[in-house]
Amino acid sequence: MNSSPNEFDIIFGGGGTAACVAAGRLASANPTLRILVLEAGEHTKYEDSHVQPGRYFGHLSPASTTLDFHVGKPSKSLAGRSLVVPSGRCIGGGSSVNFTMYTRASASDYDDWEGQYKNPGWGSKDLLPLLRKTETYQIRPHQPTHGYSGPLKVSWGGHVTNIGDQFLKVAAAIDNDRMYTEDVNDFYECNKYGKWPKCVDILLSLLISLNGVTPRWIDGETGKRSDPAHYYIYNQEANKNLVIRTGQRVKRVIFEGEKAVGLEYVADIALRPDVDQTPQQAYASRLVVLSGGAFGSPAILERSGIGAADLLAKHDVPVKVDLPGVGESFQGKLVSYNFEVNSSDEADTFDALIRGDIAETAKNFDLWMEGGKGLLAANGMDAGIKIRPVAEEDFKELGPDFEERWNEYFVNAPDKPVIWFGPSSFLLGDHTTAPVRKYYSLAYVNEYPVSMGSVHISSGQDPHAPSDFNPAFLNHPADFATLRWGYKKTREIARRMKFYRGEHLPIHPKFSANSNALCNGNSSGPAALDAPNLKYTEDDDRAIDDFHKQFIQTSWHSLGTCAMKPREDGGVVDPRLNVYGTRNLKVAGNRCYFTKSAARARLMNNP
Repeated sequence: MNSSPNEFDIIFGGGGTAACVAAGRLASANPTLRILVLEAGEHTKYEDSHVQPGRYFGHLSPASTTLDFHVGKPSKSLAGRSLVVPSGRCIGGGSSVNFTMYTRASASDYDDWEGQYKNPGWGSKDLLPLLRKTETYQIRPHQPTHGYSGPLKVSWGGHVTNIGDQFLKVAAAIDNDRMYTEDVNDFYECNKYGKWPKCVDILLSLLISLNGVTPRWIDGETGKRSDPAHYYIYNQEANKNLVIRTGQRVKRVIFEGEKAVGLEYVADIALRPDVDQTPQQAYASRLVVLSGGAFGSPAILERSGIGAADLLAKHDVPVKVDLPGVGESFQGKLVSYNFEVNSSDEADTFDALIRGDIAETAKNFDLWMEGGKGLLAANGMDAGIKIRPVAEEDFKELGPDFEERWNEYFVNAPDKPVIWFGPSSFLLGDHTTAPVRKYYSLAYVNEYPVSMGSVHISSGQDPHAPSDFNPAFLNHPADFATLRWGYKKTREIARRMKFYRGEHLPIHPKFSANSNALCNGNSSGPAALDAPNLKYTEDDDRAIDDFHKQFIQTSWHSLGTCAMKPREDGGVVDPRLNVYGTRNLKVAGNRCYFTKSAARARLMNNP
């Protein structure tokens, strides 16, 4: 074992979800390994804001220190907006701050990964055992696609709201084309409504992601967030060979020829602007792993001379490997929220907790401390569906802009959903500008957007410089089509739920005054279950498109910028996660919301 404080066997550049799982598993398997994890953010150990799932709202504040906020270029497709995309900035990364939703890719996604993108060993048959290995599924025993002895717990959480129940009842009454399932994440099916389990973000991808109470990454016995930071890293404190250095931002990879031998890093200035910026070096005798996510990993590669030669020359970075795929193929799933006003005291919502109501916070803190129950042990997202079109009316709504995408990507993969949608038991908006009352929201997410952007460095030397980021959201007409369909489907359910009291008008399409689809800002109650569906004209559809340009957001699920596919096709890493043109350098954790756990497990089995 090396005695120098800066000499290790393996170094991880980034301390997020992937690094916690990979470093933790390696350290557990071989405690003699000297492992270093470098993380720009701070520790999350036993902090209420991280271990209490219901506090995830606090991480969304613009003043948050647990997130990095990446500002995209202004876009005509977004009505001139500069979209802001957050990523985790703390030990555990996104898994320590996210909404704790548990969801997995479809089997065909992994099979595409293996076949279409030429990655042997990454098919569904290979990865399902590894998915099972990460989890303890507390919801139902003896399910063949779930695991029961892994460190991360999956449950319903400590509280289920009546909003999710109402959503499922209405969906069952008005959607005759789809059924209910006890497991919305069984790996092989979609297009069924169900409750949604709770968990944490344990997903990692180098390419593309992809389905009634919703499962959560929450321990059903304790009510605690079940995240890799606590279940892979903090539970190994006795192992002094596993070293975590927080507040450190990786600048570049240190090479000897083609071989990666270490990382250069500087103190992060986000929390300490006046901190000494003298570069430090740490050396790895066996392996360097970049685990900085969709934004951090490509930036480190480019500052190290690995990327498109013309871009590196622009920033005066000597070219080590001309690898044009670095930073390209950025994809982020598009999400919109159909906000509904709810003034009924019967509704069980998070709104008072989010507003910081003292009595509500104290009550739920006591419930959490006494038995892991209450809103702090939940996420308010209790039902949903991974949905795809089946009826003629669905295809008519999606229209010709989506037809090519359907035939190319979905028609022969019946397990692939087009969108996810479900209710949230709170206002998914700015409470400081909204009337004090109860709300619920219907969110819909484009699971496979066509539009792809890019993430590159804006400085060859400064690791704190903002990204040159082009999200490219809504740059393809097929993405508008799926979101229009999502808006209409969710609105029909939302306006029939018994708590409905009209739309929260600032966050809705501006239909004309004589439109049949005109939003109702104040209602005495819901529409009848057998009420006819709203009819939309071409002008209404344009209003919906304009609404999405103005309000579409990211669902945090950024991926693709270090793609795992052949080099000649724009790939950055091979099937064993090795960066092309280098030795002893891998990328892990180029985030993707639905596939991280499997890829991490592959890294562990093939170090």
